[in-house]
Amino acid sequence: MRVMEAGQPGQQIELPDLGCDPPPRRPTAPLPILDTRARGTRFIQLSVRSVLNTPASTHMGFWSINPYVGCEFGCTYCYARDTHRWVMERADNRPADRLPAWEAFEKEILVKSGVAEVLGRTLKPARLAGQSLVIGTATDPYQPAERRFRLTRRILEVLRSYHGLSIEIITKSPLVTRDLDLLQALSQQNEVNVNISLATADPRLARRLELRSPVPAARLRALRRLTQGGVYAGLIVAPIIPGITDDWAGLARLMEAAKEAGARYVIGSALRLGPAARRRFLPVLEREFPALYERYRRHYAGSDMASRSYQDALTRRLNALRQAYGFAGDEASKRRRQRLEAAQPSGNVVDAAEQSVLI
Repeated sequence: MRVMEAGQPGQQIELPDLGCDPPPRRPTAPLPILDTRARGTRFIQLSVRSVLNTPASTHMGFWSINPYVGCEFGCTYCYARDTHRWVMERADNRPADRLPAWEAFEKEILVKSGVAEVLGRTLKPARLAGQSLVIGTATDPYQPAERRFRLTRRILEVLRSYHGLSIEIITKSPLVTRDLDLLQALSQQNEVNVNISLATADPRLARRLELRSPVPAARLRALRRLTQGGVYAGLIVAPIIPGITDDWAGLARLMEAAKEAGARYVIGSALRLGPAARRRFLPVLEREFPALYERYRRHYAGSDMASRSYQDALTRRLNALRQAYGFAGDEASKRRRQRLEAAQPSGNVVDAAEQSVLI
């Protein structure tokens, strides 16, 4: 979808935060353009009245906040494509002359310019009731836009004035190490941990799935720097893509790399494919992995989630690998996995048949 330049200086509309909030009203003026890039990316100002997503609205066991909508990393499987489409449909008042939804997600980045100020006014620690506040559940908080707008750093600066919070970050970007000083300071009076997201340690495979995300080695270096700096951090293997990144050897390589980087835990979860993500991912799958295309169409035909039998087998595989690489005994990590992974049966037995591709 294409968004027009603002007609008058300072023109902007107000929309609620992404998530499951009530639908925003139709705008009466275009959204302001804050910056553009030669590669075609536009950064668009989005004013917000609220920034915290409640567990009730997202159906997840934690609160969340996202400073951006859309992401230049362009991961073909990203479930946040659905959120971007949802917001853009309500923010766009030009029904014609728009980018395809998949391209808009990667090239029209909505920037919540006042996110830190709104957070400072509205955050009530007692309302969190001991639940975690997770930064970056819908799009990456350290994507390239963060170098220009520094919204995630401003959020951390606001949170620094609180104590007793449980704060988590999910990111693919080594830019997170820019804020090592703040993360260290936050850790002195809050529970803080950083989840470095990595689907595969193979750089060629990663590029086929994630068009512009940082290479695996850069993310692992960031993980090492965080842990060496005293920040509680680990690896989140997400999504685990059936038939592509779920093999025993590939997951073991990730576990080994995480161990070498000093990770405190490894979390994993299977691919989910919402409507917008499906429209982007399935054509890529057909081109890059044609033997899997029809199997995916059938497997995900009736649900956004992988089947229960697949998830059970994947859980057994991850548990066995965690045991083998020494990630199974940390009680804090177990609780973290329960929050961020889908609830699934545990078990360490993996039969020979499951050591091949799972789907």
